[in-house]
Amino acid sequence: MATTQAQRKMIVFPSKNELSEAMAKYTANLSDKFCKEKGIFTVVLSGGDLIDWLCKLVQPPYLNSIDWSKWHVFWVDERVCSWDDPDSNYKLAIDGFLSKVPIPNKNIHAIDKHYAANGNAEHCAGLYEECLRNLVKEKIIPISPNTGYPQFDLQLLGMGPDGHMASLFPGHPQINVRDKWVTHITDSPKPPPRRITFTLPVINSASYNLMAVCDKEQGHAVAEIMKHNNMSLPSAHLSAQVETVWYLDQAATSML
Repeated sequence: MATTQAQRKMIVFPSKNELSEAMAKYTANLSDKFCKEKGIFTVVLSGGDLIDWLCKLVQPPYLNSIDWSKWHVFWVDERVCSWDDPDSNYKLAIDGFLSKVPIPNKNIHAIDKHYAANGNAEHCAGLYEECLRNLVKEKIIPISPNTGYPQFDLQLLGMGPDGHMASLFPGHPQINVRDKWVTHITDSPKPPPRRITFTLPVINSASYNLMAVCDKEQGHAVAEIMKHNNMSLPSAHLSAQVETVWYLDQAATSML
């Protein structure tokens, strides 16, 4: 079922399995499109359950049909901790997805290993932005002509029960940052407290955004955004001016 509410395109799937299959097809199609058009595909991952939902990509027909050598992988947010910490989004992605596909190591752009282990969130944010700026100079990431911020090909996003996306949380000032590409937070309401995150203008400059939401516990936030356009929830700020689609399972729509 496809519908549009408050300018937001929403597709509802009977279960997580169907959502996962659709996400794999969507991602593979965009990979093919961008690899043919410019020889590179820039993909931004998030944490949480998203990596589990990408499992279809490491199975036929996608495993051997995608040109993995042209992928560049980034994170929309990251927990400031050691790479081998169970809280690390990098570790989650490596264990569940990236170790199973032949993306060159140099194309996986993770948070700085040393400063992450030391817990220096501000320094990690600055270094990650420096990484992005260098890749802009190298013509790996373009700058959006509409916004002036880096333009990734596809961002795969998730939303928490409180309506947060990336590490932009309700009632926290990071949602308003405009003078940086990457900012940091040291008092995240969801542990661990130290994180880095793309700023909202960067998130809203992607060519394609896919927001995947599953489970009944997300239902209230989904309803607040889709029915009431509650802009106090960061995920409500995901722009409909770029190609943005919400993938939800049936459980997540329980309050619509």
